[in-house]
Amino acid sequence: MRSLLLVITPMVIFLGLCVGPVDTSLFQVWSLLPSIIVSQSPIDPDLMGSYPVVRELRLPRTFLAWLVGAGLAMSGAAMQGLFRNPLADPSIIGVTSGASLGASIAVVLIGSQFNAWLGLSSIVLGAFLGGLLAVVIVYRLASGAHSSVNAGSLSADQGTSVATMLLVGIAITALAGAANSALAFIADNETLRRISLWNMGGLDGANDQRCLVGLLIIVPSMLILWRSHRSLDALLLGESEAHYLGVNVSYTKRLLIMVVALAVATSVALAGVIGFVGLVVPHLLRMLIGPGHRQLMVCSALAGGILLVLADVLARLLISPAELPVGVVTAVIGAPFFILLLRQRNGYALQ
Repeated sequence: MRSLLLVITPMVIFLGLCVGPVDTSLFQVWSLLPSIIVSQSPIDPDLMGSYPVVRELRLPRTFLAWLVGAGLAMSGAAMQGLFRNPLADPSIIGVTSGASLGASIAVVLIGSQFNAWLGLSSIVLGAFLGGLLAVVIVYRLASGAHSSVNAGSLSADQGTSVATMLLVGIAITALAGAANSALAFIADNETLRRISLWNMGGLDGANDQRCLVGLLIIVPSMLILWRSHRSLDALLLGESEAHYLGVNVSYTKRLLIMVVALAVATSVALAGVIGFVGLVVPHLLRMLIGPGHRQLMVCSALAGGILLVLADVLARLLISPAELPVGVVTAVIGAPFFILLLRQRNGYALQ
């Protein structure tokens, strides 16, 4: 499976460079690749018109799509392992709703034109900070609730219960959703449209700066998640069993929550709210290759990147020359496919 995904990945990325409202042939894009790699204008005058389209528009967009898809899918695999539930996804800890609220606050109070760091807009920074803040609140509340429940018990685990975190995450998600709706209610028409489009997800704002931020945050996060594959395998047996196998359960839970929050907050900040990638991809791969996280994490990253690049290609083509928000495409593809998986799946590893 991994070898197949490795073969498909460059083909899908090349497809992303070829497709768009401006016609560019496969031969033109292939001929432009050397110039794109060395970042210089092509010598052939017939390629001069296609170079800025491919290099400035499609390359950052395709690369960011693959990066965000890979980060969301691997984060979903980690959350499913941590919660021991194949129906878990990264938004379960409140990071997506927090990022959405942070972006809405930035749009309403600051506007989208403010560039604060590396050319990133206030919406990106607001979403990133909102996502991280939501996860911190969820973790602190879950830790406090778990400590209160276990007070006086000499044998109690003083860590954070994933079940408690799940419930707190649901509550924070609902609260952030209510606050987001209140902001949408008081916003004017232009601001409301901006909030709505951002919440649908989109890669039209991709540029070199966003790709660089994603590269510096999402890629190290994925490496940390992959290095935790043995701990995740042990956690499938239960927290007590993992502890007896030598896993520092409390540290592992904190690390996974922190890293997933960082990766997902960055992904949502750079590309908006994109659903189902972190849920469907690892869920399907668990059925195909089993629950072992060493292979599952790598395959999830590759398949997630492929899925989001293909979804972005469809978003460009379906109503060309206009385009659909990519989050709408992933939802249209993901929801029926996920329902089909649930109808056909057999019991496996996680229950």
